[in-house]
Formats: sequence, C-alpha cells, structure tokens
Amino acid sequence: MKAQTIDWQKAVIAGIAGTILFDLMGLVLTGQWWDIPALLGEKTGLGLAYGVFGHFSNGILLAILYGGIASSLFGPLWLRPFIFITAQTIALVWFFMFPLVGAGVAGLNVGPEMAIGSMLRHWVYVIPFIFLINPSIKSPAPKVAAAF
Repeated sequence: MKAQTIDWQKAVIAGIAGTILFDLMGLVLTGQWWDIPALLGEKTGLGLAYGVFGHFSNGILLAILYGGIASSLFGPLWLRPFIFITAQTIALVWFFMFPLVGAGVAGLNVGPEMAIGSMLRHWVYVIPFIFLINPSIKSPAPKVAAAF
C-alpha cells in the first residue's frame, strides 16, 4: 500500500481553524477566552504569549498527525477524526495533562463536567478535519475474498 501523503497546507489550516473552534467552545462552556493558553503560560512561567503559541502549535501538530494516519483508521471518513481525537483526549488529556496540572485523572478532582467539557471541545476541534483533510484521504481498497 502506498503511504498517505499529508497535505501540509490543509492540515495547518485545519489545525488553526480547529483550535479557534476549540477556544470558542471553551468560551461557551466556561465563559473564559483562552483559558488553556493562560493555564499553559502560568504553569510554564512563560506567560500568555507562550501559552497561545503552544496551544496553537499543538492544534496544528495534531492535525498533521491526523493527516498522516487517517487512511489507516477504520470507519467512514466523517467518523475518523472523532475516533482519533477521542483516543488522543483520553490518553493525553485525561490521563496525562489533567493529572499534571492537579485536576486528577479525567479532571475528576475538579468535577465530571471537566471530562465532558474537554471531550466536547476536542470533538468541535476536529470538525475542520472533515472538510479540509478528509477529502485527500485515500482509503485502502477493500479486501475481496477469493472465490474457490
């Protein structure tokens, strides 16, 4: 099978657009704008500018990673970004980032709404992937059983 080629321009645009949607959903859910960049800047001691840079860089990186592995994921194209980001959110946010910032596994030290809100924000984040990255995905040809 031929390796999937990443459309870098579309992946970067999808990452930026997705991160903006992530932040807008955060505003709706928390009433705060750039809460994640502010937290990143505070925890690193490098300020809000670094937090914004790190936040958007992470959004772009995730879009590039998705662009590279999307053809290997299962399910319809519209579902693949949700599968990818759900796994990423559970593994890297719930079990790594939240405990790192003192919120506990899945943010449960803060409350169950933290886990739900983080998943909703990440699901909104991947909407641009469907329209920008997915059209260039080449799904593997279905395997046909040989007739005997």
